[in-house]
Amino acid sequence: MRIYTIFVYIFLYTPIAIIALFSFSAGRSASQFEGFSVKWYGRALDNPFVMDALGNSLFVAFVSATLASTLGTLAAVGLQGMRGPVRAFFDALIYIAVMIPGIVIGIATLIALVTVFGVVNPWLSAIWPDGSTAPTLSMGMGSLIAAHTMFTLALVVIIVRARLASLEGMLSEASADLYATPFGTFRQITLPLIAPAVLAGFLLSFTFSFDDFIIAFFVAGSETTLPIYIFASIRRGITPEVNAIGTMVMGASLIMLVIAQLILRRGQKR
Repeated sequence: MRIYTIFVYIFLYTPIAIIALFSFSAGRSASQFEGFSVKWYGRALDNPFVMDALGNSLFVAFVSATLASTLGTLAAVGLQGMRGPVRAFFDALIYIAVMIPGIVIGIATLIALVTVFGVVNPWLSAIWPDGSTAPTLSMGMGSLIAAHTMFTLALVVIIVRARLASLEGMLSEASADLYATPFGTFRQITLPLIAPAVLAGFLLSFTFSFDDFIIAFFVAGSETTLPIYIFASIRRGITPEVNAIGTMVMGASLIMLVIAQLILRRGQKR
């Protein structure tokens, strides 16, 4: 059984290790190690297209993670107060949202936004004052942030709900007995206790948004995120620079996931 487990881990992590290994190759071949060098990391960081794509990915990930954390926390607190079939219904919707494949979310978001733009753009043109050009809604940063917020919102709800379920209800009841308002109880009692879960949800949402390619491919429009840039580069051939970019993204994602797990465990021990 141990040998089988070892083979499973080798199967999982060997391709990742190969990418990381060849990212340090001094040669131009992406599949032959020709001496140790970190020049491809420097070349990747000096590439303006890479840095533009990285900036877009960081901006979209930060904004969508902030929105998902805020809206997801409010939704989790609201669901905590529900009981019976209504709560079970909304719980099922949250878990279904997590299980839906990314390609389905991407296509559905694309169709929904194109439909909305088709209705709103003519309406804006009709009401816009003469002599100036009416704004036109289209795919871009806004659609990316909206799609990633929707994609990661359910994740935040599940994490915060788990934290809320572990809390003692007596604290909220004691706060109510002391004539605290519901908002005062949330601000002074509930929010500090669920803060680690909210922060972990933010980090996980940031990581998922930063790494996403499938949804971004459908709704990014003319914008280029780092995963889209890597995909476009791979179509022209795999280079050590692509290996270096992939290794840096993988390292950053792993660090974020580890931090999120540590925050969650620390919050559960309190």
